[in-house]
Amino acid sequence: MRITDPLAFGRVAVVMGGDSAEREVSLNSGANVLDALRARGVDAHPVDGVTALLDALRGGHFARVFNILHGRGGEDGVLQGALDALGIPYTGSGVLGSALSMDKVRTKQVWEAIGLPTPRAAIWRRGDAIEALLDQVPLPLVVKPAREGSSVGISRVRSPAELSAALDLGARYDDTLLIEALIDGPELTVAILDGVALPSIRIVPRGEYYDYHAKYVADDTQYQCPGLAGEAEHEVQALALAAFDAVGASGWGRVDVMCDRDAQPWLLEVNTTPGMTSHSLVPKAAAAVGIDFPTLCWRVLETSWREAQR
Repeated sequence: MRITDPLAFGRVAVVMGGDSAEREVSLNSGANVLDALRARGVDAHPVDGVTALLDALRGGHFARVFNILHGRGGEDGVLQGALDALGIPYTGSGVLGSALSMDKVRTKQVWEAIGLPTPRAAIWRRGDAIEALLDQVPLPLVVKPAREGSSVGISRVRSPAELSAALDLGARYDDTLLIEALIDGPELTVAILDGVALPSIRIVPRGEYYDYHAKYVADDTQYQCPGLAGEAEHEVQALALAAFDAVGASGWGRVDVMCDRDAQPWLLEVNTTPGMTSHSLVPKAAAAVGIDFPTLCWRVLETSWREAQR
């Protein structure tokens, strides 16, 4: 549904910050969203974290929620379940899509079950033996906390000597780690908005890979949009949309992909509440098809209308 009157949204809570490892990114994203919605005439107000939001909602202060919390508590189905229980419409994916997408292990299992391409992987939990991992996933590999985003706790491992330190780092953020084969090639991301895949973006960091610094701090990371040409671009968009739908995600989000040296795309993860900072990727993809940032935020807010109808 397309909304033309900003008053139709009612009083909107832009929930940001929180207490996850991605708090600072969320505050940055939230401030940008808040300014953009207000520029379009929306009665939008900032709220820091889930507890403050629920208190305000029980007090009857808001009609709907623009969720821009990144990470646990805001992106993993917990907030979505609370809002469903209160009958408050909100942006983005519901409980199932949020919870599944936040868990990289479960996401991968869903994709494998339906035959979508995703790198070979193993699961490691505190107390598990380390030695068997290299038999399951050959080097080079990537160690990832199963339920974190923004590259928090991620390490690339190219020699056996590096594995133990990588596991220690990842275990600071999650007791379950995904050990995944490293796909050595171009990194792409595909934004999804209201059931449509936007043009892919090829990410070219100055350093070895697209880490936290390259994502949010550095100004020398290059972005090519569209990231591919011709039929290859159409194929990666279709793959991303299939991956997004498979985990029950809806509204808006982003699917991350790596291409190998043979140009085969491999699915990495789904983000159901992507960043909206000056360095973020969804705004770049939207701009490539003529959607400016305030319009993008408006379109995302419209997804709360459809969520309420469901």
